[in-house]
Amino acid sequence: MNEEMFKARTKQFALKVIELVIEMPRSLTGDVLARQLLRSGTSVGSNYRAACRSRSSGDMLYKLGIVNEEGDESLFWLELLKESGLVPAERLEWLMGEGDELVAMTVASINTLRRNTTQDSGPSNRPIQSINSTKRPKASNPIQNLKSKI
Repeated sequence: MNEEMFKARTKQFALKVIELVIEMPRSLTGDVLARQLLRSGTSVGSNYRAACRSRSSGDMLYKLGIVNEEGDESLFWLELLKESGLVPAERLEWLMGEGDELVAMTVASINTLRRNTTQDSGPSNRPIQSINSTKRPKASNPIQNLKSKI
């Protein structure tokens, strides 16, 4: 998928989020969740556009990281809307599926860019995993890490 196609998909995602928010029932909880979803769902596309105008690989990695975070946050709000029953599950199917795909493609882009940069292989260049990945890294014990440095 090229840059223009991805821009179009993120814009379509934002437009569908706007449609959903307009249709949502008005209540205190619904309004709060709608605002959160509106903010994160529309920022996926705007931050991707910013990433496309990056001046360096590091700048692009940073901005794509924001795209990834906002996409994941959008999925969180969509899950809450579904699980709370505020919005019927079938109304959220397309948005949740598209959100998953956008996050997965963003993660793949970040990992490819990291592999292709000639920077040192420090912790910032480790591949990241999609939220749907079944292999999760083991949490390290901070106390053991400190002891090993003494």
